[in-house]
Amino acid sequence: MDWDKLRIFHAVAEAGSFTHAGDSLNLSQSAVSRQISALEDALQVPLFHRHARGLILTEQGETLNQTVRDVFAKLEMTQALLTESKEKAAGRLRVTTTSGFGSSWLTPRLHRFLNKHPEISISLILEDNDLDLGMREADVAVRMHPPRQPDLIQRHLADFSMPVFASAEYLAEHGTPKTVEELAHHKLITFGGYHPPVPHINWLADAVATATGDNVRQVRLEVNSLSSMANAIASGLGIGSVPVYSCTQYPDLVRLFEDMPLPTVDAYFVYPEELKTSKRVSVFRDFLVAEIHASLR
Repeated sequence: MDWDKLRIFHAVAEAGSFTHAGDSLNLSQSAVSRQISALEDALQVPLFHRHARGLILTEQGETLNQTVRDVFAKLEMTQALLTESKEKAAGRLRVTTTSGFGSSWLTPRLHRFLNKHPEISISLILEDNDLDLGMREADVAVRMHPPRQPDLIQRHLADFSMPVFASAEYLAEHGTPKTVEELAHHKLITFGGYHPPVPHINWLADAVATATGDNVRQVRLEVNSLSSMANAIASGLGIGSVPVYSCTQYPDLVRLFEDMPLPTVDAYFVYPEELKTSKRVSVFRDFLVAEIHASLR
């Protein structure tokens, strides 16, 4: 199998069309089509179903693309490790984390890291589902739970509490609840979605239902974003509980029930064994540790 044809095949499989793949490869649509036809002739199997809306991989095409994806990911990692200086951090670092942590906490601080390490570039992937680091979907991750894969290196970063917040305007209009039972008479902001970004995200609504014996929650707004939850609370729509890192942009929020035991979000820095000697990974890990400790102080 010719490497150039495999590279073109992979681009077509990811793009779903000859035209889009040609744009990314700087080749014409006809040149891409000819290369795919030549690869299919060489393998004696069809790799794509052609239809009006684009291309769909056949079963054989799916098998080949999985292998090609793995190979190119390994080659990319190997190239990065070979070209990276042992004394100086350089190259691209693909970082994945949850949308809430990434947008509210990490992104506003990245300029300090990039200014300190001008030869590193960051590709930030915000995804509440865990990407597979072993399959090179990202280089490193900040996870809001302990890693489930045994072959990953982990560093515990912090335990973020999940306080109860409201805006001063909301409390002035609706009063300040003193007990969990009183929250039954207030409007709650909760997470609504299929993929909770952190464990126990709706613990407050559950606590109200348990305390009152009423499963009917007084929910004013459900939203599948921690950042939007914090924004809604700050806008005076209701009362809610979010991790403290989601509220860094809203210093005027009022914290309620300060003596109440709170659930926490355990944050971990995670990366594969192959990157344990990477200078880029180590300096980014040190940056996270320093920034989190400073923010918690």
